Amino acid sequence: MLDHVFISVSDIGRSIAFYEAALAPLGIAHAVDYDGKDGPPGHPDLKGFGANGRVFFWLRMGVVEGRAAHAGFIANGKLQVDTAYAAAMAAGATEIHPPGPQLHYDPRYYAAQVRDPDGYSLEFVYKEWQH
Repeated sequence: MLDHVFISVSDIGRSIAFYEAALAPLGIAHAVDYDGKDGPPGHPDLKGFGANGRVFFWLRMGVVEGRAAHAGFIANGKLQVDTAYAAAMAAGATEIHPPGPQLHYDPRYYAAQVRDPDGYSLEFVYKEWQH
């Protein structure tokens, strides 16, 4: 199980606004800001997102490698997938695939996929057998 992931973004304000909107339907919120000067030399400033007392998704300013990362966010049902997809699109995402069954994986795998403003691939996913 992963504890946390960092992605580098080109415009921290834009990315915070995007992720606040896109992840809210999943119960994931902008939870904490970390000042890099409090860490070892060269540590970046971080903007952390999380849920249920855990912060696991972090943004930092830096070189964008948009096509180099894919993040899948757990939804608690098909409606949450649909809602997160709509929120991401309204916040400026571009569509990779709309909500629906991902039959190439499993008929019970329901997901939507978008690209954030820096080109990172995001998936909102509900796997019926894991709930």
